[in-house]
Amino acid sequence: MTANEIRAAQAPLKARYRAEPAAAQVTLTAEGAIDAKAQVCRVETHIGAVEAGLHPATGGNGSQACSGDMLLQALVACAGVTLGAVATAMGVDVRGGRVWAEGDLDFRGTLGVSREAAVGFDRIRLRFDLETDAPADTVSTLIDLTERYCVVLQTLRTGPEVSVSAQARAGR
Repeated sequence: MTANEIRAAQAPLKARYRAEPAAAQVTLTAEGAIDAKAQVCRVETHIGAVEAGLHPATGGNGSQACSGDMLLQALVACAGVTLGAVATAMGVDVRGGRVWAEGDLDFRGTLGVSREAAVGFDRIRLRFDLETDAPADTVSTLIDLTERYCVVLQTLRTGPEVSVSAQARAGR
């Protein structure tokens, strides 16, 4: 997509969201089928189901996707797509590159071995390696704007309100 094409695609959306702020409020959803006996959750995606299971550090065999890995993969995907859109809008020629996310966990928390160990990531690092001839200040602006507009990164940083509910019903 060129800068003009992305602007043209986004212009009517931006105009509508300015005129009707409520139209910009969208609820995204995810759904999965639980197989508690196998410690698996089959998560539906637009390209098919992904089977998530326990990480080997918690007793899994590594044959299923790990939700922690999936979180980092979502961050990589969002950051990469956002960087591409921002680079296009800025007119910065990024010929390619790579983006990595890595996160540190202490599985003692997840396994209930230590109450002092946190459940979840302690640190996450996001790194880009870009193929571009853009000057350093332009790349810095590109990364700053990517950080600002990356939904997953900002969600991790701001920690949204999360609620949990459940209902139980008799099985078949």
